[in-house]
Amino acid sequence: MSVTDQLVKSNRDYAAAFTDPGMDARPVLHVAVVACMDARLDLHAALGLELGDCHTIRNAGGVVTDDVIRSLTISQHKLGTRSIVLIHHTNCGLEQITEDFRTELEMEVGQRPAWAVESFRDVDQDVRQSMQRVRTSPFLLHTDDVRGFVFDVKTGLLREIDPA
Repeated sequence: MSVTDQLVKSNRDYAAAFTDPGMDARPVLHVAVVACMDARLDLHAALGLELGDCHTIRNAGGVVTDDVIRSLTISQHKLGTRSIVLIHHTNCGLEQITEDFRTELEMEVGQRPAWAVESFRDVDQDVRQSMQRVRTSPFLLHTDDVRGFVFDVKTGLLREIDPA
């Protein structure tokens, strides 16, 4: 049985006991969380969140890309979020690679990716850059409550990053 088959089987078990929670797509806490896709981050548990509390946007590094801005814009304009929490973490895989990864891919597959890797060496500075990208986006309605953090994968604690 493949991993996907296992997931589909688990979904059937889940659906057998599922009851519609009666929620809509608007997050109860009016917050969007942007975080890394790293499998070690259990965001709901780490932040004390329940189903329906927030919008969660995840990608490699938790980087604020054009697509993240797209999702945040929809979240704010159409679904009522007002606060944005950015979470990067210690020991991130993006600290281990460089933008040369794009060249490696080009050599391997014959086409250069249009996207940037967004690798970094200083996680604190990367959080500051992400906060700046959110705060300066012309598409976002609410940029006054944007806070950035580094999640320590060894302790589970968040450390807030000063945007200055």
